[in-house]
Amino acid sequence: MFSHFDIGIFGGDLRQVYMAASFLAKGYRVATYSIAEPVNHENCSPQTTLNELFDKCKVLIGPIPMSRDLISITSNNTSSDLTIAHVAYLLTQDHTLFGGAIPAPITELCASRNIRCYDLMEDEKITVLNAIATAEGTIMEAIAGSDRNLHGSNCLVLGYGRCAKVLARKLKAMDCVVTVAARSLVALAEAEAAGHQTIHLPNIKCILPSYQFIFNTIPFLILDQDCLELVDKNVTIIDIASAPGGVDFAYAKKHKINAKLCLGLPGKVAPRTSADILVSEINALIKERSD
Repeated sequence: MFSHFDIGIFGGDLRQVYMAASFLAKGYRVATYSIAEPVNHENCSPQTTLNELFDKCKVLIGPIPMSRDLISITSNNTSSDLTIAHVAYLLTQDHTLFGGAIPAPITELCASRNIRCYDLMEDEKITVLNAIATAEGTIMEAIAGSDRNLHGSNCLVLGYGRCAKVLARKLKAMDCVVTVAARSLVALAEAEAAGHQTIHLPNIKCILPSYQFIFNTIPFLILDQDCLELVDKNVTIIDIASAPGGVDFAYAKKHKINAKLCLGLPGKVAPRTSADILVSEINALIKERSD
């Protein structure tokens, strides 16, 4: 066991491909299973099953998020053994697991069995840097999904967390008129200090018709039927909150409202940069543990 490879990478999107290449460049021996594309390198070997990967690798790196449906492991490829239950079954005390938004069944198992487990999305540095790619991808989706310029448009940003702050700042830099809606009065004060217009979230119904673009970052139902009845008929809504998002997409589809849930944007728009961020932190943790 663990006689062949230093790191095993499974599932995910192009970030995992670039991560494998980066670790190989650092001299690690890497095994992969069901990643988005093959990696051609003498020190990299694709494995035929998840069992084989876990048998041969001590350090394991899963996708971000680890799962979207709390059943299967996130992957661009379909593999029947890529499930949360199977990962939990294969984990031992000799493993170290890295991933993002790791589901509770796995984290609880790791805690009960003293298995080292690192949720990369709980790392403040990673989440802040990740917000850049998310904001850029959000703007890309808005431009691609609308027949209007962002320049000079009225944009409503729902929420003012890490991603929303970066997004609002970038929209303002593109000469958009940005309004931030949030529940927290402190968040609204920060948004106002950053030069944005603000409104308390419970009061958004009175202003919804005024916006050509609406960006949701809040992982709860915000734009329900009552709100969607009020939006401009030509609005573009981009939702980047965790699934299922904060928009009533069934109502939006039925009434031909242009609304899109955009998940995993860092892996789609900037996989190389996102991989570099992750590799830097994982490599530091590996070295820290080995010292």
